[in-house]
Amino acid sequence: MLHLNRNYPQQSLDAIYKFSGSQFGVDLIIPADYYQKSMRSAKYGILFIALTFLIFFFVEVLNNKRIHPIQYILVGLALVLFFTLLLAFSEHIGFEWAYLIASSATIALVGVYLSNVFKDKRLTLVTVAILIILYGFIYTLLQLEDFALLLGSIGLFIILSVVMIFTRKIDWYKVRN
Repeated sequence: MLHLNRNYPQQSLDAIYKFSGSQFGVDLIIPADYYQKSMRSAKYGILFIALTFLIFFFVEVLNNKRIHPIQYILVGLALVLFFTLLLAFSEHIGFEWAYLIASSATIALVGVYLSNVFKDKRLTLVTVAILIILYGFIYTLLQLEDFALLLGSIGLFIILSVVMIFTRKIDWYKVRN
């Protein structure tokens, strides 16, 4: 059927035809540049901050550590600043390196701060390790194009399952005491 869609015949012996009008090709596009990835990471921002605060909440509940609301706010500001650092660095050095630098700086800042808040080295290391896993999870989601929703949904299901398993024996009525 292709011969019906062009302005020259299927076969020819002596006529000269211009083929330039029937050329076609493929243009490759970049699936997501650093602005798109930064925007996608900002869209995950609320979830990201909520999961970090959930970690802090469970540290409070499971380890009898008190975290003041001001300390939550300061950590929240550090997490918001992560997205600004990510965009600023990605304009100059590319998204992958920018994510590595911004996440490392943010995790280091929060880790040092938490070591003074918790005054427990093991608890701080566990919290920092969970943050590293969380940042790795978000980075993986940002790299995926077709399976981001599927992997994100499965990851959130696993996170919710872990939270439910760890909190199944907590008597929530005694938490205030």
